[in-house]
Amino acid sequence: MRALLDTLVDDAAIFPPGNLPLAPAIREHRGHRTAWYSDLVGPFLVSDSRLAELGRLLSDRELSAEPPLAVSLVVTGGAGALEPALTWAERDERVRLRSVEIALRDEDDLARNAHRVTLVLAGTLPADVTAYVELPHDRTASWGAAADAVAEAGHRLKFRTGGETAEAHPDPAELAHSLVAALDRELAFKCTAGLHHAVRNTAPATGFEQHGFLNVALATRAVLDGAGVDEVVRVLTDRNAVSVASAAADLDAEAAGRIRSWFTSFGSCSIAEPVTDLVELGLLSRDPAGVAS
Repeated sequence: MRALLDTLVDDAAIFPPGNLPLAPAIREHRGHRTAWYSDLVGPFLVSDSRLAELGRLLSDRELSAEPPLAVSLVVTGGAGALEPALTWAERDERVRLRSVEIALRDEDDLARNAHRVTLVLAGTLPADVTAYVELPHDRTASWGAAADAVAEAGHRLKFRTGGETAEAHPDPAELAHSLVAALDRELAFKCTAGLHHAVRNTAPATGFEQHGFLNVALATRAVLDGAGVDEVVRVLTDRNAVSVASAAADLDAEAAGRIRSWFTSFGSCSIAEPVTDLVELGLLSRDPAGVAS
């Protein structure tokens, strides 16, 4: 399971629906990084609009503690905001920039927007930083051309798998088509929002149909094994926790690593929910030495 779960969950505590204030979110992230399940936790997600606040907070002795804060930078201001945000993050020694994420804003011409974003990234992206470009889950006429532009530039895709409205959650067929399209282009991807739980479920508070992150991992394997969209949909819609957990447990290290080379991570405003689910499914436990196994 270590090969499947390592750095799977990016810490999106300050984003909806969690909306945790930045200072306690940083404090909690530091705690996650030293907890028994720390191997599960990826970088801290912060938006470009919060960088000034982040800089002030990291001047605090407690919050600026070693090591530097590993972050994934979510750029909300469009292509023009990429360069100043990346420059700030690279210059601050209290931050270790791991990746940058940006959504395509002009949905009437996604391909043109994608070319503009990749052009800016070509001149500003540090060599050791990964870029994720978010495409909408509703596939417009230029969706494929935008994905091609991302692939040609050597970047990765980002798929929104949930949000604060029912419409923000792609149905299984939409997500299946996105996974197939990404892997057909040899594009790694991450997911964001909605993957609060390991297995597909109906959220009791909202009634939203939510994808499971283990379902997405197994669906990725299905695509890699040559499955068509219908089979991928079947995997994504499996609500049987026993069968989903069993399929994940049956993966050997090579298969798990192959999945994760394409499905790189997902952002969650809660670290506790994925950890709790994995423990309840018997896929993650704290051994007597106090570490995850």
